[in-house]
Amino acid sequence: MNNTRFATAIHIMTLLAKSPQEWLTSEWIAGSVNVNPVIVRKELSVLREAGLIISRQGKDGGTQLARNADQISISEIYKSVKNTDVLGKKNQNPNPACSVGKEVNVHLNTLFEETDQLVINFLGDKSLQEFSDQFE
Repeated sequence: MNNTRFATAIHIMTLLAKSPQEWLTSEWIAGSVNVNPVIVRKELSVLREAGLIISRQGKDGGTQLARNADQISISEIYKSVKNTDVLGKKNQNPNPACSVGKEVNVHLNTLFEETDQLVINFLGDKSLQEFSDQFE
């Protein structure tokens, strides 16, 4: 993943895990992440769609975890915001007349899928609670 979406999402989820009884606002979360609240709201929307958080509107609105932090795996967070392969992107137009170029993407697809599955399996063994326990 060649962007900060996962880092932002895990930051958001850790803040929520550290304050399970509070409804945290996107503005407050944005202050911790040090990004524009619009970016936080975008990621909150994705996390809500994945069933990882709940939100409420209004004066007393905000966001909380949808489940206890020990019931949320890091791989769930990763999968909710993943939008690229771990190893990056493949060349979309290799030379079809080349013996490597004509088949490289077929073999890269397998390599990319296996690598991504390794990451998901590795993160699946870790809970949000375990990650958030590292912070005071």
